[in-house]
Amino acid sequence: MAESTVWWIVTGLLVAAELATGTFYLLMLAIGAAAGALAAHAGLAFTGQIVAGAIVGGVAVVAAHLARRRRPGDPSARAERSVNLDVGETVQIDGWGPDGTAQIRYRGAQWTALHRPGAAPRPGPHRVVELVGSRLLVEPL
Repeated sequence: MAESTVWWIVTGLLVAAELATGTFYLLMLAIGAAAGALAAHAGLAFTGQIVAGAIVGGVAVVAAHLARRRRPGDPSARAERSVNLDVGETVQIDGWGPDGTAQIRYRGAQWTALHRPGAAPRPGPHRVVELVGSRLLVEPL
């Protein structure tokens, strides 16, 4: 069996494993294996094929990791209006306690409100941005 055929089989196995597990990095390694196959088609020695596959696969994995790290994370489901109907509602906060919480009356019950990090706690109208357990995370309007 030709060396390029072995590389293409490895590429297919890596793609199949990625489809089964959802691990994006396996797809990057499959790109490296495809580079090894192309190196075999170009007539490089087996060592050159290994080096080509390792360099291309390694660069692809590092690039995917850096791109993923730079991308902001998905918002929490607790902050989605379609999941939690309290998100986006307006509440009135009369004052904040020394622990950074406020006790408010909302929907006929007593709730604890937390201010969003980075927002200065001040009295007045606030918008609910997320439900954290049984507490409302709010930001000023």
